[in-house]
Amino acid sequence: MNICKNIYVFMVVLASSFCFGSAGDIVHQDDVAPKRPGCENNFVLVKVPTYINGVEDIEYVGVGARFGLTLESKEKHANLSTLALADPPDCCSKPRNKLSGEVILAHRGNCSFTTKANIAEDAGASAILIINNRTELFKMVCEANETDVKIGIATVMLPQDAGASLENYLASNSTVKVQLYSPRRPVVDVAEVFLWLMAVGTILCASYWSAWSAREAAIEQDKLLKDGSDELVNMDGVHSSGIVNINTASAILFVVIASCFLIMLYKLMSYWFIEVLVVLFCIGGVEGLQTCLVALLSCFRWFQPAGESFVKVPFFGAVSYLTLAVSPFCIAFAVVWAVFRRVSFAWIGQDILGIALIITVLQIVRVPNLKVGTVLLSCAFLYDIFWVFVSKWWFKESVMIVVARGDKSGEDGIPMLLKIPRMFDPWGGYSIIGFGDIILPGLLVAFSLRYDWLAKRNLRAGYFFWAMTAYGLGLLITYVALNMMDGHGQPALLYIVPFTLGTFLTLGKQRGDLKTLWTMGERERHCPHIQFQPAGSD
Repeated sequence: MNICKNIYVFMVVLASSFCFGSAGDIVHQDDVAPKRPGCENNFVLVKVPTYINGVEDIEYVGVGARFGLTLESKEKHANLSTLALADPPDCCSKPRNKLSGEVILAHRGNCSFTTKANIAEDAGASAILIINNRTELFKMVCEANETDVKIGIATVMLPQDAGASLENYLASNSTVKVQLYSPRRPVVDVAEVFLWLMAVGTILCASYWSAWSAREAAIEQDKLLKDGSDELVNMDGVHSSGIVNINTASAILFVVIASCFLIMLYKLMSYWFIEVLVVLFCIGGVEGLQTCLVALLSCFRWFQPAGESFVKVPFFGAVSYLTLAVSPFCIAFAVVWAVFRRVSFAWIGQDILGIALIITVLQIVRVPNLKVGTVLLSCAFLYDIFWVFVSKWWFKESVMIVVARGDKSGEDGIPMLLKIPRMFDPWGGYSIIGFGDIILPGLLVAFSLRYDWLAKRNLRAGYFFWAMTAYGLGLLITYVALNMMDGHGQPALLYIVPFTLGTFLTLGKQRGDLKTLWTMGERERHCPHIQFQPAGSD
């Protein structure tokens, strides 16, 4: 049991380090290159479908310049134009070849981007594609001394490998045609709806499981108190051995440890480091899936004997036969996901393992009172804002966003995320939410239901319904902000914490329960006015 507890505590710190919601950036802002007349376009990603000798080929992705013609948002409205090589290749002087509405392909360098665009427009090109000298994309801006830029053609940069491929086709006398358009994301994608339901449903299930366990333990303790049994001390020890209660110091320490861990991930981000995270995620996922399956199967009388019979296993202590029976399946499930995690449907396995892990963590790790919950969520609130927004000032990029995406690692992001593919988004990608955005507020929500049950509060007079509603609204506002920011990653706790914690504190103050919630919380045996709810009663 101690091994399992250590695993859960470690996974809480690891998984909760990532508090992040994203759909992927399509529009990019840049404070270093401010807008001015003629140079005021957003940096948008551009789709460049290609046709080789009339046959559809690869679709490349480029980035539009700060200047030039605004691109169409729909493919059917985008012109299909012939591609021509610039001569000279850098397009810094008048092209030798005659152009009449072609899209010209030029190399970066030797003159400014605006100069290339002006020369291409004067030569009769309908647009210009500029090949970067690296595989990454680069934001093309106006020069500092250019105050009134007038360019009437679209200007798009392509990565080096895409440009080299197109050059090879043209060199072999193939006819190459391209379209340029920048589709917009839908206001709401159904993936966000399902992700919202997953997050809310996960906390809902975990809260009821946690409250049921707490009530059963309280009823058993109440019986021992009435019987005057000497087994009370032993019962306390057994109960506490399976639960990790967070205190104020550990809540503050969490932010420090999580920050250190995030910095380590940022500095060491690589393919092999992602592999280590995958292994750790699989270990936690196996533990979570196993715990959830055993708890679920134990509800059926056919499995109860196996769940109540134990065998001693080295390093793990007493383990039920039911646990031994489901363990191979859980291990096999995690291994299969790890091996095939790059296939298109692997997100399903990742979400199953992730949800099982989160539910188990919320069952094992608990907030004992509102004071600890307030400290934990307040620290997490500041942590999320700092590493998403403020870290840009020191690291020139958002540390949280870089780590969550798995940039520079060759992988499609870290595994400590719930994600669903964006089904009606022309850019594809995933809507994601970090484990921390579920676990951290989920600790407070689960505490509210335990308190309601043990204090015999009904749904309306209690705190759980309002805390759960506040979390749902906070997450909803996160997705609204995400769409308003054109897909830019948002610190979800920036919206969730004020809704959830603010609602709890306000209700507690209005009802006169704040002192009890703040100082004792669920420690009902020290509070004589709280009566335990008998098993089976409403």
